[in-house]
Amino acid sequence: MKKRVLALGTAACLVLGSLTGCGFTGSTGSPTTGEASQGTAPSESVSDKTDAAGSGDQVLSVYANAEIKTLVQWAASDNQSSMVNNNAFEGLLRLDENHEAQPALAESFDVSDDKLTYTFHLREGLQWSNGTPLTAKDFVFSWLKQMSAEATNGYSFIMTDYIVNGAEYNEGKVSGEEVGVKAVDDKTFQVTLKAPTPYFSRLTVLCQFFPLNEEYVTSKGDQYGLSAENMIYCGPYVITSYDPAVGATLKKNEKYWDAANVKIENAQVRVMKDGSAALNAYLANELSQVNLDSSNVAAYQSDPEFSSKSEFRTEYLQFSLSNPVMANKNIRRAVSMAIDRETLTKAILADGSAPSVGLVAEGMFGSESKTFREINGNLSPFNPEEAKKYWEEGCKELGQTPTLTLLVRDDSVTKAVATYIQSELNKNLGIDIVIDTKTVQARNELMDNDNYMFASTAWGADYDDAMTYLDLWTNGTPYRGSYKNETYNKLINDARVETDDTKRLDMLLQAEKLLVDEDVIVAPLYHRGSATLTKSNVKGLINHPFGPDVEFKYAYFE
Repeated sequence: MKKRVLALGTAACLVLGSLTGCGFTGSTGSPTTGEASQGTAPSESVSDKTDAAGSGDQVLSVYANAEIKTLVQWAASDNQSSMVNNNAFEGLLRLDENHEAQPALAESFDVSDDKLTYTFHLREGLQWSNGTPLTAKDFVFSWLKQMSAEATNGYSFIMTDYIVNGAEYNEGKVSGEEVGVKAVDDKTFQVTLKAPTPYFSRLTVLCQFFPLNEEYVTSKGDQYGLSAENMIYCGPYVITSYDPAVGATLKKNEKYWDAANVKIENAQVRVMKDGSAALNAYLANELSQVNLDSSNVAAYQSDPEFSSKSEFRTEYLQFSLSNPVMANKNIRRAVSMAIDRETLTKAILADGSAPSVGLVAEGMFGSESKTFREINGNLSPFNPEEAKKYWEEGCKELGQTPTLTLLVRDDSVTKAVATYIQSELNKNLGIDIVIDTKTVQARNELMDNDNYMFASTAWGADYDDAMTYLDLWTNGTPYRGSYKNETYNKLINDARVETDDTKRLDMLLQAEKLLVDEDVIVAPLYHRGSATLTKSNVKGLINHPFGPDVEFKYAYFE
């Protein structure tokens, strides 16, 4: 598998609210409300920048900490674009309030006995926002677009890895008619896979799988997606204005098949890059939810408006087996066992992150009765006494006491985690390590060029299945530690084609144990989380731990 450009489960910094200028009626229950004027002025009202609602209307407003680079589906790869598109479009299935994939544009689907053919049955009367009928041909056009060389979002693999002749189409070797996507009739869309893929239906909640109307997109040419007027929509909302640097406004899509259950009429995405300004806006009752930096968590942890959650994203230490020191398994095991992850998440991060006891994140699907993590247990125990023994044995095998250098990103959170690891290894192994801080690009280049000892890195889930993590270590790249293990590769390759769900799960469980516990190729640290304050009048606003970040559809004002 190739190194992904973006993990869709990686959550953007998104904050929600009703604007003061648009008739905010939220709770003022925060005991610190009114302190916003101390130090930093409240953020300006943007009610003059939106046509989403008139005076007195309630607007669900979210903020993104980076620009919304593009809304063109086959070009978008950032979280902000994904979040906007997810609320203006919809796929065959949609994640519900419990993060489960439920029927959306498709009312049902069938899977063939060999688990290779999926037949999706579209709902009656589906329409685009301009009144044009939405048919199975819109999925064929969109999916071929995403699988083609025209796609510039780095996400062609999310289809070509699975769909018959998808990779060949991307390379220009076959025509679209030979790819395993077919409109049987206007209401029936059929997909043929290369191998059984139990999580395939759940992939269709991702923005890359949303339909596009060929006639409309073609008529707009290179202007498609550059403005709200040059797009048509099939989701709960339509976009009424869009500026990459300012944000987007949305209003309820009356032609949406489930419009009766969309309760909020108007929504807005604001681009706000300053987290401190966002917190002040919350305290001034301009926003109804705000993400907290770890430095602010202690001050608000007992506030009734406080909450925290863990995401499907794992931060871990990647050891390079090409390095003569890290090629020693005892050294790797010593480092992993010397780190107290519980203290790391509670005292250092304090933002809703959870200690990692394995690579696959907490809550990810395992069986019908238990999560993957519950089944596979703790593969990364903290045991300083044993860690010291492994360290001494490793040094004896190397014939020296090595100096370790940890490569890390230059963001404040990663640097704080690195400093904590440095102190843990000093306390529990009696060693001093060097922290090598680089920009993300420079760190990636060092890892790609196999010029590191061990590094802090992360992976966020593209979909709700352990394979989204475990298949990364099958190609032996330097970025993944130059790990080459035939047993591991066989487990992953067999799991890809196994039709028995129980047998497939067992293969993946074995693979994680081999990677983390037996070979100690990675040392999981924590599953990233977020801590928020939320005004009491906003209900039903869903933040998914993977896939599209934020759902407006289920939200309402109380």
